[in-house]
Amino acid sequence: MASFKIEGGHLLSGDITPQGAKNEALQVICATLLTHDEVVIRNIPDIRDVNNLIQLLRDIGVKVNGSGGSLSFQADSLNMDYLESDEFVSKCAQLRGSVMMIGPLLARMGKAIVTKPGGDKIGRRRLDTHFFGFQQLGAKFRHIAERNVYEIGARRLKGTYMLLDEASVTGTANIIMAAVLAEGTTTIYNAACEPYVQQLCHMLNRMGASISGIGSNLLTIVGVDTLHGTDHRLLPDMIEVGSFIGMAAMCGDGIRIKDVSLSNLGIIPEAFRRLGVKVETDGDDLFVPRQKHYVVESFIDGTIMTLADAPWPGLTPDLLSVLIVVATQARGSVLVHQKMFESRLFFVDKLIDMGAQIILCDPHRAVVVGHDRKLTLRAQRMSSPDIRAGIALLIAAMSANGTSTISNIEQIDRGYEHIEDRLNALGAKIERT
Repeated sequence: MASFKIEGGHLLSGDITPQGAKNEALQVICATLLTHDEVVIRNIPDIRDVNNLIQLLRDIGVKVNGSGGSLSFQADSLNMDYLESDEFVSKCAQLRGSVMMIGPLLARMGKAIVTKPGGDKIGRRRLDTHFFGFQQLGAKFRHIAERNVYEIGARRLKGTYMLLDEASVTGTANIIMAAVLAEGTTTIYNAACEPYVQQLCHMLNRMGASISGIGSNLLTIVGVDTLHGTDHRLLPDMIEVGSFIGMAAMCGDGIRIKDVSLSNLGIIPEAFRRLGVKVETDGDDLFVPRQKHYVVESFIDGTIMTLADAPWPGLTPDLLSVLIVVATQARGSVLVHQKMFESRLFFVDKLIDMGAQIILCDPHRAVVVGHDRKLTLRAQRMSSPDIRAGIALLIAAMSANGTSTISNIEQIDRGYEHIEDRLNALGAKIERT
């Protein structure tokens, strides 16, 4: 197990460019299973979750070529025996992104094997929305008790109307990929409309699909018989952009975040501005200047600022951990309400050990009382419980007095590409051990 040794107190400055979007990559790479033709994907991040998914596609017979961030995928000869093997099921169970293979395999091959996938330990992440969508399209489920897996099958899926019980991003993406080859028209209401889902839809349309309503929560998909190849470029990772804004606020001496695709960041810059952080726009770049103090805004009626996650275009839950760390050094107080997962806020115990003033009200709400930089966080030994808490703890450690150690950094590697090298280039002192 690897660790980071972080010498805190160094100011960061310079330019940094965000990687390709992790969540988009997991979706569009799985979408390559929908055609025999070659599909080229560019700006792919070199991170653990994406690399593991690519290897899983190689294992089932997908031809993967290229280097760096540009790869071609051709799924013209899939190994159906391996797709039903215990080895394949075991690998899927270790990678949450593998769940996005179900829709394409069901649409094109008529069946898929499902087990509970792994991923972050941040609370329950149910798959009911995925399965509801597949069942509405006509798929049948069969439990194989001796292997503890489900077999999903359908000769050909049939389009229908469905109202999703939640605007699940991965659920929406999976249902879209199943529906593009279904017979007839599928209407998905309460669909997730994040930029990554929009990107998936645009890519599928270039492959010959017929999807309308892109960017809204009402999608209409007219099924087609086949799809063909295309060339697709991933958006910059909005979560990494937000992480860099938080990093610049806590320990920056002027940081420019380049090529962020500003139109696809939604409310993210504004969320940091509500904490008093200056975020300046310059074309498609963001610049965060050094601030000795940043003051939390209050609402118009004078009540305490509340930051809460919500479906797009609301605030993504993936950035609440970073916002909490930034709030520890603000002037003022803020209530953070994390609605989606039961365990994502538990990492604040580590920040409290570092000297942060945080009241964990319950698994979903925390009140942060900012130090206004009058009390610097203390170095600690910590462990990363998930990707987003991991990067938040790394930001806290870089701003702290002394040398901190973060173990289980494989969690951070799942979502952030060569993070220590990129931050050291800005002036950080991070050593991987």
